[in-house]
Amino acid sequence: MIIKDLLHSFLWFILNNTYKYWPDSLWLKVLYRAKLHRNLNLKTPVRFTEKLNWLKLHDHNPLYTRLVDKYEVKQYIKEKLGEQMVIPSYGVWEHFDDIDFDKLPNQFVLKCTHDSGRFCICRDKAVFDVEGARKKLETSLRNNFFWWTREWPYKNVKPRIIAEKYMEDGENDVLTDYKFFCFNGIPKMMYISKDVSIDPRTDFFDMEWNHLPFRLKDPNADIVPEKPSLFEEMKEIACKLSSGIPHVRVDLYVINNHIYFGEMTFFHNSGIFSVTPDEWDYKIGDWLDLGTCKNG
Repeated sequence: MIIKDLLHSFLWFILNNTYKYWPDSLWLKVLYRAKLHRNLNLKTPVRFTEKLNWLKLHDHNPLYTRLVDKYEVKQYIKEKLGEQMVIPSYGVWEHFDDIDFDKLPNQFVLKCTHDSGRFCICRDKAVFDVEGARKKLETSLRNNFFWWTREWPYKNVKPRIIAEKYMEDGENDVLTDYKFFCFNGIPKMMYISKDVSIDPRTDFFDMEWNHLPFRLKDPNADIVPEKPSLFEEMKEIACKLSSGIPHVRVDLYVINNHIYFGEMTFFHNSGIFSVTPDEWDYKIGDWLDLGTCKNG
C-alpha cells in the first residue's frame, strides 16, 4: 500500500510539473482516460464528451475569448441585449492591491475574469476577510485556466479581478441558475442549479419542460422542479446568444422576476464527465454538428 501511494504521488508530481509541455490532444486523451476509463476518440467523435474535446482543438473563434472573459462579456451583452441584462460592476483591477475597498459598497462579489469557480462574497465589509480574499484571488491570477483542461477560449483572457453587485432574490441569497445547452442557436436542454455545495441535485429538461431521463455527476432532485415563469423569455435569450456557435451553454439568473446574464460556457465540466445512462452521451452528441465549425 505504501509503495502504491508513493508511486501515485510520484506520477502526480511528474504530471503536475510537465503538463504544460504535453501536446493538447495527448493531454486531453490522458485526462479523459484517467477519469472516464475509456479512450478519447478525436478522429471520428460521436459522444457529446468526445465532440466537446474535439472542439477544444478545432473551434478557435476569437470571439470566444471575449465571451468567457467575465468583464469583457458584459459589454457584449449590453450591445446584444441591453444593459438591463447585466449585473452591475464596480471596477476591474490587474492586482489585488489596486482595489480601493473604501470605494466599494458594503456588499459586493469579487471574482477573477479569466477562470471558473473562484469568487469571494462580501456581505458586510466590517467582517470581510480581506487577507483570505487576497490569497484566493492572487493564486487565481497566477494561473492560466487553459493549461489543465485545454479549453482554448480561456488561453488569452487577461487575468484581472472584477467587483460586482451582490445580488439577492428577495430575502434568499442562494441564487438560482438556469443553464441552457444550445446547438447552433437552438437550445435543446437545460438544467436548474442553485449556488449550494451541500447535497447538490440536477434535473435536465427539454424545451417543452419534459424531464429527461439521465443525469451527470449529481443525482436528480427528490421533487422535480417546477417550470420557471420566465422560461420562454429565457429560451429566446439563449437562442440569440448562441446563434452561429456550434455549441455553448448559456447561463441565466432570474432575480426578483428579472432575467440577468450569468455566463457562457463552451465546455460543460471541461468535457470530461460521465452521463448516466451512457446512451445519452451519444444522443446529446447527435445534436452537435461538427460540420458547422468554421475552424474545423
